Formats: sequence, structure tokens, C-alpha cells
Amino acid sequence: ALPIELVVSSQQAVGATLGEDAVNAGLKAIALGLLLVIILMFAYYHVSGLVANLALLFNLFIMISVLSAFNFTLTLTSVAGLILTLGMAVDTNVIIFERIKEERRMGKSDTASIAAGYNKAFWTVMDANITTIIAALVLSQLGNSSVKGFANTLAIGIVSSLFTALFVSHLIFDATVVDREDKKLHISWRKN
Repeated sequence: ALPIELVVSSQQAVGATLGEDAVNAGLKAIALGLLLVIILMFAYYHVSGLVANLALLFNLFIMISVLSAFNFTLTLTSVAGLILTLGMAVDTNVIIFERIKEERRMGKSDTASIAAGYNKAFWTVMDANITTIIAALVLSQLGNSSVKGFANTLAIGIVSSLFTALFVSHLIFDATVVDREDKKLHISWRKN
């Protein structure tokens, strides 16, 4: 023991609801962020943004359903995993939409542009998400309980976002877009 006398310079009591308050603040941040993303995606990508927004909401539904089914506790770190996953899902849609725009500029039809856009963006999207899943698995195995909550939420969210971005949104496009001479697919407010 050291021959030093400890002096209390400050003391603070923390209530039992601090963690709950932080999680609630995180959930409010998700709601506000999601609303802003939905508005921006629709404003920039119009109907394609609506498709991305539907896929994003479905992604959130899947993530919450899986977390609930496995009785995951919603902590501040798992909320951070949800936020990161939603951001990555938006990024995936942006990559796909920009690829579709490139195909349209090459003169391809709407349906051909969509098919080529998804096909050519597939490995870019997969590479980014696979490396993140590997990192999440390592964190899940080596981290403490707080880090494991983040890693598990992130891994579940990435699988869900891959499904919604690469399959669900593609399915919506395939069901709604028909090649027409008089109308062209507009991926953004700027000229394709």
C-alpha cells in the first residue's frame, strides 16, 4: 500500500435507470436517423429510393424479429450495432443504384440495367459485408458481453441487409419495372 491519503474530490450517484435511459436515447436516435435517411433516399433516388426505403424497413423488421426470437437483450452496444447495420444497408443500396445508373447511361433497357446493376454490384457488396461479418465473428468470440452484443447484432443485421438489398429490393424492381419506350427508369433527380 502506498503512504498516500486519498481525498474524495467529487462523488456522484448513478441511478439504476441510466442504462435504460441510454438505450431509449439510442432508440430515439435510430428513429430520427431512419426518418432522415428515408427522406433523403426518396428525395435523391425518387421511386428507387422508395424501393430502398421499403427494403430498409423490412431489414429493421427482420433484425428486431430475430433479436426478439433469440431473447437478445437490447443494450447500448446492440443499438449501436443496429445503427451501423442500417447505415451499411443504405450504402449497399447506393452502390447498386449507382451501378444501375451506369448501365442506363450505356443505353441498356430498364430491365437490362437493373439486372446488370445488381449482378455487377453483387461482389462489391459481398466483399464489404463478408469482411464485416468476419470481424463481427471475431468480436463475438473474443469480446466481453458488451462487445458480444454489438457483434451479434451486427452479424444478424448484415445477413438481413444482404437479403433485403440483394433479393427483396431486386424482387420489387422486377415486379414493378417494365420496359417502355415512352418512360425511362429514373434512379435519381439528376439526369441518368
